[in-house]
Amino acid sequence: MYKKPSADTLVASKGNLIPMESRGTLNPIYSKSTKKREKVELKKKVTLLQGISLIIGTIIGAGIFIAPKGILQNTGSVGMSLIVWTACGILSLLGALCYAELGTCIKKSGGHYTYILEAFGPLPAFVRVWVELLVIRPAATAVISLAFGRYILEPFFVQCEIPDLAIKLVTAVGITVVMVLNSTSVSWSARIQIFLTFCKLIAILIIIVPGVMQLIKGETQNFKDAFIGKDVSVMGLPLAFYSGMYAYAGWFYLNFVTEEVENPEKNIPLAICISMAIVTVGYVLTNVAYYTTITAEELILSNAVAVTYAERLLGNFSLAVPIFVALSCFGSMNGGIFAVSRMFYVASREGHLPEILSMIHVHKHTPLPAVIVLHPLTMVMLFTGDIYSLLNFLSFARWLFIGLAVVGLIYLRYKRPEMHRPFKVPIFIPALFSFTCLFMVALSLYSDPINTGIGFAITLTGVPAYYLFIVWDKKPKWFRTISEQTTRILQMLLEVVPAEQDSS
Repeated sequence: MYKKPSADTLVASKGNLIPMESRGTLNPIYSKSTKKREKVELKKKVTLLQGISLIIGTIIGAGIFIAPKGILQNTGSVGMSLIVWTACGILSLLGALCYAELGTCIKKSGGHYTYILEAFGPLPAFVRVWVELLVIRPAATAVISLAFGRYILEPFFVQCEIPDLAIKLVTAVGITVVMVLNSTSVSWSARIQIFLTFCKLIAILIIIVPGVMQLIKGETQNFKDAFIGKDVSVMGLPLAFYSGMYAYAGWFYLNFVTEEVENPEKNIPLAICISMAIVTVGYVLTNVAYYTTITAEELILSNAVAVTYAERLLGNFSLAVPIFVALSCFGSMNGGIFAVSRMFYVASREGHLPEILSMIHVHKHTPLPAVIVLHPLTMVMLFTGDIYSLLNFLSFARWLFIGLAVVGLIYLRYKRPEMHRPFKVPIFIPALFSFTCLFMVALSLYSDPINTGIGFAITLTGVPAYYLFIVWDKKPKWFRTISEQTTRILQMLLEVVPAEQDSS
């Protein structure tokens, strides 16, 4: 029977396992200066500032710069659209506070998956990670990456349409660069995220400051009769909230890397509260700035609101806006891959995904397999899939499982009252947030039964997959042999080993 290599028996010359002691100074797990072996594990390298940059940098993508019109179309007036933007920010803050409690009392990485596993057991947790790995994350990464590809090329194709193939090729390069970065160094990935977050905030300030100057000059005509327009429909309001919550999505990503956060009991709540305050104020003021220059009718017709706004107010400097949007998208790509790879790492550690995904590179101390597993799936989505349809099918699944995770917080209050909770929110906050999430999910099933029904069916495929791959323990010998040999080969190629556990 094959026994997986430990940190002291790293792989790999001519297909044989080599004891690490025989490798002398080439031993990658020993410090050059002290010759003392470093423990193979994910290090606590995420500081408060890096946590803030991870949340802000992942939330602020292309949406606020390109298409606030989704909310305006479904609310019918300028006033209602600003109310929805504010309400979505407050609702996201409530959800983030719930996750702050979950992250400080359950000190494991993995986010939604871990909290559902703790509260409701392995089946719903497996379904969550199954859908995330196969469809949601590759499609979401491809969509934000396509925005990056389009806007990075925008200054080179001012007079003509950008070819789709060029966009996809640049997008593929961008995805590969992000995954190489996350495979190489946790520290550098976090540092670049801080830089990109500052770029995003500068881009928002470039929009807000001229807008404030317009208000000072008295350019308020677009705010007169702000609530007059198309009546809000029962079907339109949940779609408006979906658009808004999608724009704020990302407040939960720090919980995916809890085990790598320095002093998580203090830094997770602080990072979440600071980030959500900055993003909510920034989003609302950005939308106010748009309306100082662009009418509601013009905003609905624009495919890139920030570009239209910059062309009117900033002159030649407007050419820089696509670059800022591209950097913003790159930051969202980087933050999303950094965080979600930890969900796959934890799910593998729990036995819900192939064992190779829970292994760590012996040189870099990064979860290399959990990062690169997304690369081929994302490329398939990018070049062959109808990505936007898949996101429409499965957008409800994200909020279903987030709502379920917060219901789990309420359940754990009664199931495990003795659990240490250094940060605790009033019970009405998780009750209100989970009800809102589940209500939006139910309403979307009613208002758009075809798309959400397909998404629901895709999600349910996780149930037979759970019993086939996880519960069924009488798999054929040939299947186990192939699985073990594949794991061994991948370990040798990638130079990864299982994380070492504390002996204490």
